[in-house]
Amino acid sequence: MTDQLRLMAVHAHPDDESSKGAATMAKYVSEGVDVLVVTCTGGERGSILNPKLQGDAYIEENIHEVRKKEMDEAREILGVGQEWLGFVDSGLPEGDPLPPLPEGCFALEDVDKAAGELVRKIRSFRPQVITTYDENGGYPHPDHIMTHKITMVAFEGAADIEKYPESEYGTAYQPQKVYYNQGFNRPRTEALHSALLERGLESPYGDWLKRWSEFERKERTLTTHVPCADFFEIRDKALIAHATQIDPDGGWFRVPMDIQKEVWPTEEYELAKSLVDTSLPEDDLFAGIRDNA
Repeated sequence: MTDQLRLMAVHAHPDDESSKGAATMAKYVSEGVDVLVVTCTGGERGSILNPKLQGDAYIEENIHEVRKKEMDEAREILGVGQEWLGFVDSGLPEGDPLPPLPEGCFALEDVDKAAGELVRKIRSFRPQVITTYDENGGYPHPDHIMTHKITMVAFEGAADIEKYPESEYGTAYQPQKVYYNQGFNRPRTEALHSALLERGLESPYGDWLKRWSEFERKERTLTTHVPCADFFEIRDKALIAHATQIDPDGGWFRVPMDIQKEVWPTEEYELAKSLVDTSLPEDDLFAGIRDNA
């Protein structure tokens, strides 16, 4: 039955798939679900965030190829398929006022036209479930926000043969559900923070929680908690494969694995649209679909 189930995860950059929903994907792969990651950009303007690799001339000059190889390694670790949409990373603008986005970047593309490229992937792969980011991008990176926009257009557009003719975009198909990744949620962060302090350990989340209060970040509705603790190690291994983006000695990995599994053994999602009946809360992205697959 599960060989008929297909999950598509739409992400902005290589490494996003390993930091958002990776354990969920690995869990479904283990069950025989066909999982495809669609990466919108090559991450060409991403900074080198691993201090051990900063200043490496080869990496700086060949960041696109380096990040492509990192993606290949992470894909193998997770056991997923992966395809590129081919858009150019917009970078994360900084300053006050913010500088204009670079010409030709993903965030400046026409939304309907860019969504058409995703429609091709959806019609070819035919996923019942798609995951992406919420309208804020999870955090306000222009590529994450654009990824949200084109995914929501493509979710509807994949079945719209007038807007996206079959002669150009492939045979029409309608996905059944679309979710927003909400793994970086306040309940999880507070639970892990408290668990660490109770055990006399240092928490990397103190500043996070302060910023949450300062920015009055809107609380999201967590509709779906997928149990996937058995795959946390695979998630971390895939994330470390993105060596330019992740410091293996950094904050990502400061919470002992046994505490993570005990205190918060799930990954969270927000059900954005569903064309099937389902009861909330869920513990399965395929709830309402699985029995009819």
